[in-house]
Amino acid sequence: MAKKKADDRLTPNEQNLYAGMDIIKDHRLFGKLDINLSIANKGKYPKGKLNKGTAALACESGDILLNPDESRTPEQWAYIIAHCMLHLCFGHFENDNMPGYFEPQKDGTEKWAAHCDHDRWNTACDIYIAKFLADIKFPGAELPPQELTASDERKIYDLLCNNTEEERPFVFSTASHGHDMFWNGVENSWWRRNRSYAAEFAYALADSVRSVIDEAGGKTDNRKKTVQESAAEWFIAHYPLLGALASAFRITEVGYGSAAPMNTDISVAAINVTEREIYVNTAAGLDSEEWKFVLAHEYLHAGLMHHERCEGRDPYLWNVACDFVINGWLCEMQIGKMPVNGGLYDETLKGCSAEEIYDIIVADIRRSSKYQTFRGNSRCDILDKGYAESKYKPVTLDDFCRSALRSGLEYHTEKGRGYIPAGLIEEIRALSEPPIPWDVELAKWFEDHFEPVGKKRTYARPSRRQSSTPDIPRPSYVTEEIPEHSRTYGVIIDTSGSMSPEDIGLALGAVVSYSVEREVPLVRVVFCDATAYDAGWIRPDDLAGTVEVKGRGGTVIQPAVDLLERDKDFPKEGPILIITDGMIERDLTVHHEHAFMLPRGYSLPFRARGKVFYFSRR
Repeated sequence: MAKKKADDRLTPNEQNLYAGMDIIKDHRLFGKLDINLSIANKGKYPKGKLNKGTAALACESGDILLNPDESRTPEQWAYIIAHCMLHLCFGHFENDNMPGYFEPQKDGTEKWAAHCDHDRWNTACDIYIAKFLADIKFPGAELPPQELTASDERKIYDLLCNNTEEERPFVFSTASHGHDMFWNGVENSWWRRNRSYAAEFAYALADSVRSVIDEAGGKTDNRKKTVQESAAEWFIAHYPLLGALASAFRITEVGYGSAAPMNTDISVAAINVTEREIYVNTAAGLDSEEWKFVLAHEYLHAGLMHHERCEGRDPYLWNVACDFVINGWLCEMQIGKMPVNGGLYDETLKGCSAEEIYDIIVADIRRSSKYQTFRGNSRCDILDKGYAESKYKPVTLDDFCRSALRSGLEYHTEKGRGYIPAGLIEEIRALSEPPIPWDVELAKWFEDHFEPVGKKRTYARPSRRQSSTPDIPRPSYVTEEIPEHSRTYGVIIDTSGSMSPEDIGLALGAVVSYSVEREVPLVRVVFCDATAYDAGWIRPDDLAGTVEVKGRGGTVIQPAVDLLERDKDFPKEGPILIITDGMIERDLTVHHEHAFMLPRGYSLPFRARGKVFYFSRR
């Protein structure tokens, strides 16, 4: 910026000019821009380039020329300087941004050639800048007429070209003649060729927005940010895919040198998704690029809901499988640098899902127990199970994580902000789809086994009351006669003490409703805990009120299965539905079509051949 003279040697107009420059210097957005402000007759520009009534010019070379003889208030000078700065920041002198056409080249390619009326283009840019300053509530800014506003400068230029009426006066320009953009040859300015005002403005805008958010959130301390906090803010400002997640999670330092020394079991970092908190060990010795990698790793754990998708698997092995997938993606995306400690990466596993990797590593349990996550050797860096109720209402935790990644992906791809692996894109889009509720899946299972009872036309002999006209056929609909044994199934209910009455009632309620809907006349019921209890054939309506929790300890399901399969009264093709919490024997053989119903969060001790439905009260 221009240097100030001694105050006693300044004219009143110059004093107001310097006061306006001070306002810009202290502004939250424009104060962060390094743009040269030149005062006429005080530098390389003579005053002759400024007409009377012209307060300032934005030059193609990258300078802003100010007229010290103009009488303006400090607030008006601040608006004028901000206006001219935006001409440079929005790239109004760039040929690629100006109206024009594609010009064929000798090598067969096409190059954009600017072709427009510079005066009208100047007016369009002035209108666009005036609307921007009015939108950010800059003091003194006036909103242009609605008929002259559009989403970009080219559209405003087209509106001005199509406007047959007499052009409006240049009320949004800083020059009396309406042209405050001065083309003085961009090729002759090394400084202009080697500056990216658009990039500087983007950084300044992101930094100002972040400071506003900090103030709104009560973060008014002026302490120096830690390397971990700076890494988290980098995602908010420069990486849209993970920016929303980064803004939602709090960074908490752990270790001997922090305020929470009791959490010293964290080697590098860990995440608690339910509490929206990431724990980092300040003594890990990582640089800023390595912390970017670590934080992106934890953000993806939350966004891809790995805490929720464990589904009864071994938490540590599931954590390891997810780490292999995430670290592979981050290496492809070139986000930061992978640390040596805790960075699980295997090129041979590229393209595999977390579920596939889990099946691979669970086969070699001895080697798998020695993997090191970012929390440490044989420890999970996902600290919670993810089933606690979220305290952030009305949006649930899972909905927030899905929405944050989905919106981040859309913005990231629209703006071309960097490479994202195809596997990560597919997983984000898959998680964006609403999951099928367990009761809908159960209904589909009933539909597959019990087709709706249809009606058919019949021309059977009419009733005796129509005997007066026996020759007139009277077609009607009758229900098809289907043997009762073909529309039945068996229910094995685990009534041991580990099954709560609420879980049994919820599962049976769904079973009863779908049985009635599918017109199942009778259900064969077997209760079991340590032994099997045959309850015989029961109508679906009576099923919900006949269950008693026995509470005899462990449960053995095989006797109940054998009882049904060996019973001559039970259909050979009859399906079997087993309601249990998974605390059963490790070896279960079922020859009939079957399915399991388990409370969410529980798992079977073996790989099920039939369907598995996880029911929950939420």
